[in-house]
Amino acid sequence: MNKQEFSWQEFSKVPLIGIIRNLSMDEISKILPVCQVSGLTTIEITMNTPFAAEIIRSATEQYKGKLNVGAGTVCSVEDLKLALEAGAQFIVTPILNPEVVKLCVQSKIPVFPGAYTPTEIYQAWELGADMVKVYPATALGPDYIRDVKAPLNKIKLLPTGGISLGNIEAFMKAGADGLGVGGQLFDKQLIKNQDWDGLLDHFKQYVKYFLN
Repeated sequence: MNKQEFSWQEFSKVPLIGIIRNLSMDEISKILPVCQVSGLTTIEITMNTPFAAEIIRSATEQYKGKLNVGAGTVCSVEDLKLALEAGAQFIVTPILNPEVVKLCVQSKIPVFPGAYTPTEIYQAWELGADMVKVYPATALGPDYIRDVKAPLNKIKLLPTGGISLGNIEAFMKAGADGLGVGGQLFDKQLIKNQDWDGLLDHFKQYVKYFLN
C-alpha cells in the first residue's frame, strides 16, 4: 500500500479538486501530466470509473510529490478498502456514511464526505471530516454556502456540482474553502479531440483564479 500523505500545503495553493469520472485509463494517463503542468494540485478518481483502483495506484506512484490523488464516490466500507489499498491520499463521498468517515479519521486519511442540509453538514464535521463536500451545490448556489457559513463559520465547506469558471468567484466569496469541479474542468470535447494544448489552457484558467 502506498503510504504517501496528502499535501495540504499544495492543496492550499489551488484549493480545487479535479474530479475525473468515466474516462479511460489511456485518456487519464494523458490528462494527468497536463494537470500537473497547469498547476492543478489535487485530482480525484471516482470509484465508479472503470479500473479506478488501478488508475489510483498508478497515479499515486507516478505523481508522488507532484499531485494529490484521491478516490471519489466512496459510498461504502468496501469502496473505502479498495481505495486505500490502491494508495488513495484522500477520500471523497457523495453521501454521509458515518462508518466511512470514522475509518478515515482512524487511518488519518483526509475525508471530504458529501452532505447537503445544515444538520448533515454539522454531523459530518463532528464525525471528523476535514472538509464537508456540499453536493449538489448548483441547485441552491453560492447564497446557500453563505447562509450555512453564517452560524457554522468554523466548518470548512467544499461545494461540488455545477462549479465553472463563471461562478468560482461567487462561491469563494460566499465562504467556500475549496471547490470540486468535474465535467466543467475536464472538457469532453477537448479530450475527445486529444487537444492537450487546449486542455492545458483550459486548466490554467481555473488555476489562475487562485493565484491572482
